[in-house]
Amino acid sequence: MSTTASLNTHCLPSPLPGPEQEEEQEQPQIYMCVLWYAGLLGITYYDTGDCSVYFMPDMPDNENLKLLQKVIDEVLPRCIVTSAKQDHNIAKFLTNMGAATGDVDKPEIVLFPNMDFGLEVSKQRILSRQFPFIPSHMTATEKILYLSSIIPFESPLMVRALGGLLKFLDRRRIGVELEDSTIGVPILAFKKFVLMDIVNMDQDTFCVLQIFKSEVHPSVYKLSSGLKEGLSLYGILNRCRCKWGEKLMRLWLMRPTRNLTELNKRLDVIQFFLLAQNHETVLTLQDCLKNIKNVPQILRRMNLSHTKVSDWQALYKTVYSAVCLRDTCRSLPSSIELFQTISQVFTDDLHYIASLISKVVDFEGSISENRFTVRPNVDSTIDEKKRKLMGLSDFLTEVARKELETLDNRIPSCCVIYIPLIGFLLSIPRLPTMVDKSDFEIEGLDFMFLSEDKLHYRSARTKELDSILGDLHCEIRDQETLIMHQMQTKILEKSAVLNNVIEYTAHLDVLLALAVMARENSYSRPCFTHRHGIHIKDGRHPLMELCAKTFVPNPVDSGEANGRIKILTGPNSSGKSVYLKMVGLITFMALIGSYVPAAEAEIGAVDGIYTRIHSRESVSVGLSTFMIDLNQVAKAVNNATDRSLVLIDEFGKGTNTVDGLSLLVAVLRHWLKQGTQCPQVFVSTNFHSLVQLKLLPDTPLVQYLTMETHQDGDELIFFYQLKEGVSTVSHAANIAALAGVPPKVIARGVEVSELIRNGKPIRRIDHPSKGSQLERCKSLVEKFLCLDLDDPHVDLEKFMSQEVLPSAASIL
Repeated sequence: MSTTASLNTHCLPSPLPGPEQEEEQEQPQIYMCVLWYAGLLGITYYDTGDCSVYFMPDMPDNENLKLLQKVIDEVLPRCIVTSAKQDHNIAKFLTNMGAATGDVDKPEIVLFPNMDFGLEVSKQRILSRQFPFIPSHMTATEKILYLSSIIPFESPLMVRALGGLLKFLDRRRIGVELEDSTIGVPILAFKKFVLMDIVNMDQDTFCVLQIFKSEVHPSVYKLSSGLKEGLSLYGILNRCRCKWGEKLMRLWLMRPTRNLTELNKRLDVIQFFLLAQNHETVLTLQDCLKNIKNVPQILRRMNLSHTKVSDWQALYKTVYSAVCLRDTCRSLPSSIELFQTISQVFTDDLHYIASLISKVVDFEGSISENRFTVRPNVDSTIDEKKRKLMGLSDFLTEVARKELETLDNRIPSCCVIYIPLIGFLLSIPRLPTMVDKSDFEIEGLDFMFLSEDKLHYRSARTKELDSILGDLHCEIRDQETLIMHQMQTKILEKSAVLNNVIEYTAHLDVLLALAVMARENSYSRPCFTHRHGIHIKDGRHPLMELCAKTFVPNPVDSGEANGRIKILTGPNSSGKSVYLKMVGLITFMALIGSYVPAAEAEIGAVDGIYTRIHSRESVSVGLSTFMIDLNQVAKAVNNATDRSLVLIDEFGKGTNTVDGLSLLVAVLRHWLKQGTQCPQVFVSTNFHSLVQLKLLPDTPLVQYLTMETHQDGDELIFFYQLKEGVSTVSHAANIAALAGVPPKVIARGVEVSELIRNGKPIRRIDHPSKGSQLERCKSLVEKFLCLDLDDPHVDLEKFMSQEVLPSAASIL
């Protein structure tokens, strides 16, 4: 079999249109191994989605294990493996994590003896394992050097965690439970996992800013997953053409970064794609990305020898498209790092794989026979057997003619047939005289079986055919299967380039999607500065502008020394909450390397985004709504730095007005005491006493803003325009009317509000006045005095029940 491949791109035949379709994927599972010792954290985990092991070099983490919590929140492991001999801090952490997440989402905690995590034992376990991506011709020394270039053996905790993870995978046999015991869990790659320069955001922030939003899928055919993406930032940005682009975009949104170098690299690519002269290039790249298939799953099947015909088609299309992507990127400016990287890491191994598949695999024959078949001139033995098989029909007709000459004259006809696994048989029609089995015996023939009134025999000639020709079908299949295994081995040895294809095509796909969104919605490139502050001109809410007929843009101007705390007042429904979310979303989009919905945007150093905007559903959490609000504010107070962005909407409304106002003022004063080291804070509130009673000091750090409105008679007009100043009226009655509250209820509400505002007593309208009560008492006494108690016809009991008792009840 020839396995050489030295073709140019133009020599590769176009991928055949095939019937393969993307299969429904099970939800990938994560199995994590964790060790924490002397303030250092070692983490590795196995992802069943791409059959890769991810490792994080030893990182410092304190007793609170915040870094470990961040990793767990991001990867959501199904199982956590650790040593039974662990520090009490991590033991307590894992116990509390299970209690906090509840039984349904609680990861399984698996404890192994400490000896399974020994450093030398773990190294030996790593080095002795056979990995399909390591060329089989490597010596033991070369294998050690190869693995040392991938795995940082200088991180002892990580190495120990990796050894424990391999032990766990071998014991649980994840994904290969039903396979032969000699087949191990497939590990197709080692990848580095780093959480550096990540902007701190909790799940509440992701929820209130609608970064992600899952909804129940309306289709009954999607009940297995049950969810689809709703109106969210991820939902509108996701214009990706391949699965791995979607996966990477979700990862970028989960990991906003403050690495300005990385952000500017992403923005450079988007800016290039937005140039008008590059529109055709964008379309070409997107057409190629559509053919990037699920390569990790194909490699996993190759490793388990479960490859399907559709897998070979998908792999060929992927490699062919990857070569096209590389050649296109080589024609693009090398000053953009992504294009240069793709040009370099998409090596000639892709040509090798593509030509190997195109020369060996017979796609048309494979589709028609629903199994792997090879092309002609690949293997001379197979070609010879296939020629014999094709000419077998005429040859067997001649053999049958000779057999008929030797048979009884009563037998009118016969034929010689070939049945795989059984061989060649002589078939004759059943005669009327052949009733019992004893009648089937014919001299010189061995009876085999009766089927559809046809008697099947072995004769001397059919036995000779078996010895000369053999079981052609099975022999051809066996030899083609052997060639398939040889191909799989060679492709798995080149799997590094395929992993690079998945990684960098995902990057390209995400940046193309962001460029398309930026072009369609007139987004602009944000600028970054190391100074503190956020400056936005004509900012827009990326989700709201898609839902509203018109959207009024607003500026944001939060400086280093002036206006670091913004107090935003205004009527309900005037746009305060939307403005806060707009600030958060534009900042967030800049921190993932996207263009932003604004005319201009300058984003200072941001290390975290904290919010208190909406209260989460509280039944399953077991906390009151106000307690949840306090928890959210506490996170901001305890963790926000001078580089953080804090968004607070209507904090304090969940309790007594005085207490809520006092807590809000206390939080703001806490930050004001920090001077220019306080975070960038945006607060919306309807506590007008905050301004009227001058509860905050007069300082340049505080700026009061309001949303512009106009009262036209009984109608309230919203302009949704931000301006400097303070609103002293909530216009609650106007908002209530818009909401459909009955006019009588609104009128009474306004009346009570005025009485409270003027310090006057509130008269109950559902209770009679003292004057009317006195008149009723007088009338009752007069009736009683008119009674003649000596008259036997006077029913005193009736008078008491009908007159006195009802009156007494109403008076009391």
